[in-house]
Amino acid sequence: MSAESDRLRIEEPTLWVRRQVIPFAIFMGFLLLLQVAGGFFAVDLPSQPWWRRAPEHWIYPLQTVVCLVVLVRWWRSYEFRWSLRWSLIGAVFGVVGIGFWVLPTHLFDLLSLTKDGWWKWFGFAPRRDGFNPSEVFMEGGAAWWTSLIFRFVRAAVVVALVEEIFWRSFVMRLVVDWDGDYWKQPFGKPSWLSFAVVAGLFMAAHRPVDYFGAFIYGALTYVLCIWSRNLGACVVMHFVANLLMGLYAMGFGKYGLW
Repeated sequence: MSAESDRLRIEEPTLWVRRQVIPFAIFMGFLLLLQVAGGFFAVDLPSQPWWRRAPEHWIYPLQTVVCLVVLVRWWRSYEFRWSLRWSLIGAVFGVVGIGFWVLPTHLFDLLSLTKDGWWKWFGFAPRRDGFNPSEVFMEGGAAWWTSLIFRFVRAAVVVALVEEIFWRSFVMRLVVDWDGDYWKQPFGKPSWLSFAVVAGLFMAAHRPVDYFGAFIYGALTYVLCIWSRNLGACVVMHFVANLLMGLYAMGFGKYGLW
């Protein structure tokens, strides 16, 4: 798998670039579709069918399936270089990273804070409003489980793969040498510029309430990336982090986290 990805990167850079970027573009396209659907036909009335009241419950599964099909089709194009050692280290980084992300909202409840203080810019917020299948489907029913399972697959598998391939494998290389043959740069090459650009863009891809958590998480991922030089470790970190975030969100009613 790594040999094929290396050959593609060096010998067919245009094709390599497309396969790094297109899964992320498809993923973001579905988010745009969700915004369009919410603006044009979503109606938050109990009398309306679920697909109009909560379009994310059919857009997210569709997004998940389409992205997985593309990723599987191009699987050999990615330089994961799976390693048990680095995967275990990535898992530890994922636990630490997501701990920083969810700690502010957990402390928000423990300290009985209000929503309007300066601390909201550091993620100290209730985070109660968000993806909650119980608001749409009967809890424990087939539709409820289907929606929830697709949400976890989307967060832990699709997001982990799509974002790490794009941010770490493509954008970091591009920033390091955008005037030259950036695709020839080794994976995980350290650069303060690539850290600043990728961390900034990663933060901007999230809501303001998540900026603090996104920065800490992005910084830890950068450290893991340049330390391990292993894309698979970054994917495992993202997988573990998003899996734990989903479990925390459902367990504590913090649906706004995901």
